[in-house]
Parts: sequence; structure tokens; C-alpha cells
Amino acid sequence: MNCDLVLVGLNHRTAGVDVRERFALVNHCSPESWAVPCEGAVSEAMILSTCNRVELLAAGHGAVSERLLSDWARTCKAAVDDLRPYVYIYEGAEAVRHLFTVASSLDSMVLGEPQILGQLKTAYRKASACHATGLILNRLLHKAFSVAKRVRTETAVASSAVSISYAAVELAKRIFGDMPSHRAMLLGAGEMAELAATHLLQAGIAEILVVNRTLSRGEELARQFNGRAIAFESIAAHLVDVDIIIASTGSPEPVIRARDIRTVLKARKNRPMFFIDIAVPRDIDPDVNGLDNVYLYDIDDLKEVVEENLATRRDEARKAAEIVDEEMRYFSQWVQSLDMQPTIVDLIQRGERLAGEEAARTLKRLGPVSDEVREALEVMAQALVRKMNHDPIMFLKEGAGSHENSASRISLMRRIFNLDSGTCSRAASRGKP
Repeated sequence: MNCDLVLVGLNHRTAGVDVRERFALVNHCSPESWAVPCEGAVSEAMILSTCNRVELLAAGHGAVSERLLSDWARTCKAAVDDLRPYVYIYEGAEAVRHLFTVASSLDSMVLGEPQILGQLKTAYRKASACHATGLILNRLLHKAFSVAKRVRTETAVASSAVSISYAAVELAKRIFGDMPSHRAMLLGAGEMAELAATHLLQAGIAEILVVNRTLSRGEELARQFNGRAIAFESIAAHLVDVDIIIASTGSPEPVIRARDIRTVLKARKNRPMFFIDIAVPRDIDPDVNGLDNVYLYDIDDLKEVVEENLATRRDEARKAAEIVDEEMRYFSQWVQSLDMQPTIVDLIQRGERLAGEEAARTLKRLGPVSDEVREALEVMAQALVRKMNHDPIMFLKEGAGSHENSASRISLMRRIFNLDSGTCSRAASRGKP
């Protein structure tokens, strides 16, 4: 088959956000504006375009990488030389390795984040809708999805909190365990609060109260997460009903003081409260931490958790890389085996033809025989040929790990069995030297 597999791309490591924006292809992934026509050197193609990377994956023959670069630059109304300094190019097994690494979130800005796999699946659906994928990319992408699943199942690369908001919710889960039976309050309605609300919902929190100085913004965030907005002035009245408080306002002075919480704890009959202060300056008086049944973490505490978890993820990433390498070898062997298929088919068809000819010749010499004898003789002839072909076919498949080894074995088998002559010689069909 001699198919060339190529991946050309740029990401957050090779290009700044201005370059990534300039060469993004998010609007060129539909049947009406497919950026990589499957013609000429390119027979199959897929485009992955996110805020952190743009990658073109293709199968074809010849100068595939140059064709991808020219199509990419042309679509973005730029010269290839403007694009080339920022790109990386992987071919063959290295292209497979890179794709598996991306799918497993080992190449992401946040190691182990789950979003990239969903983005990759969306990109594959778009390519399929454009009829741009075929045998190679279909098999490769499905394998990439299974590799990502295996990495998440067999390693802990995505199991630890690596963002401040995520770490905050993970700490709350450790303290309260059964999140669906608890309520949370968000002080502030900015990006940190929004991320915290997302993680709280994923953890199954019973209810989210949103407090913001601008009530309309609080109501907007509350609607987004099926929560309830309350006025800033009524914080104290609602603290009695919540177990988790995540504070991220822009207040220059503490919003919650120790004296307020003493009163709240009495009303709560000393049920535990968990405070996470991710604001700078701090929203919660540090003296709150001295109260019984109160847990207070500030942003420095959470940074330590994040750093510890990042170190854990890096250790797990090494295990994940071993899985990627193993799966890459399996896929490369499959691609190499595609080159063998025509030779295997020719070998089998040659054997079946010879078996049929020899059975017919033997039956002619035997004279009239019953249908049972005729069928038994034909079955025996075909069975002998299958057994004779078994070792040659295994010999071919054992060379699938190396393109050079595979090519030499294919050539040898075609010469030994005279597969390129069109028909076997009369002497050969009679078994004569």
C-alpha cells in the first residue's frame, strides 16, 4: 500500500496566541469550506483546530507535508514561509505517537485535562462528514480514542487537581464526602467562581448560592448553573444553610470575619464549614481558621496542592507514555501489514487454483466416483494448500514491524511462488522441477 502518514501542526509551545489565531482553521472544517482537499498527494485528511493547537493529519503518497502546508497557508491567506517557522512535522510512526499523545492529554497545557479528547472526537466527526477520512484515518482515530481510554483507566494522569478551582472542590469532597447532601455558596461571580461552580456541579452538589455585589451578574451565573442568586447584604443570613464557601471577590478588605462565623456556628449546632479563599486580597479573615469545626484554605494552600498533584501527574505521564509507545507499535504493524495483503491474497488464490486443478486431474484419472468421494477429494486438496500456505503467510506477517523488512519479505515471497507471472507454468502446476 505504501501509504504515507503525516501530521503537521503548531501548538502553545511553538507559537504565541497571535500566531495561533492567525492560522486557526475552526471556520474551515465543514463540507463547504474544507481546508485540505483530498486529491493529489492527499487521500485522507483531518483538521484539529483549538485555542491551543492547530494540527492537520493526512494519509497519502509523495509530498504530503508540503501539500498540507500550502493548503493551510492558502486557506489563511498567508505565505508558506510565514507559517513554516512555527510548525512541527511528524511522519509515519512518529505521527501516530503524537496523535496518541495528544488524545491522552499528555501534550496539553494542563497535563491530563479531559477537554482535548472531546475536541478530537468533534474534529473526527467533522472530517467524516466531509468524507475526508478513509481506511487509515478511521482506524487511526478509533485507536487514538481507545488509547486515551486505556491511559485514563491504567494510570492516574488525570486523577489529581491541577487548577485552583478544581483543587478547591477536591478538598471539599475530602471533607464532606457525600456532596449531594450539601450546599455551596460562591462569593463573587468571576472566572474563578464560574470554574468552581462547574466542578461543584460535576461533584453532585445539592445547591449553589451565588453572591455578587452586582446582583444581575450573580443572577446570570446562577441561571447558568441552576443555582440561586442572593443579595450581597444578606450573606450572613444564608451562611447558616451552606457548608462550603468559595470566595473570589475583588474586595480590598475581608468580606467574612471571625465574629460573624462564631454566631453562624452556634446556629448550625457546630456542623463543619469549609471555606476556600482564592481571592487576593483575601476575602475571609484568617482568624476564622482558629474556630472549631471550620476549615479554611487560602490560595497559597491550594497552590501547594496543585504543585503536588502536578508532580503526581508527571510521574503517571511516564506510565502513560509507555502505553502510547506500545499502541503506536501495534498500529504501525497494522499499517505495514496492509502492504502484505495483495501478496497474501495472491498466494491464497494461487493455492486454491492449483488445488482445484490437481483435484480435477486426479478425478479424471479415477473415472466415475460418487459425489461424496468427489467432495472429500476437493476438500482434502484445499486443506493441504491452506496448511502449506500457513508458514509463508506467517513469515510475511512477522516482518510487519519494519518497512524495510516487510518489503524484502514481500519481494522474496513473490519470487519464490512466482506470483508476478500471471499464471503458473505447466511444469510448476504438475509439480515438476
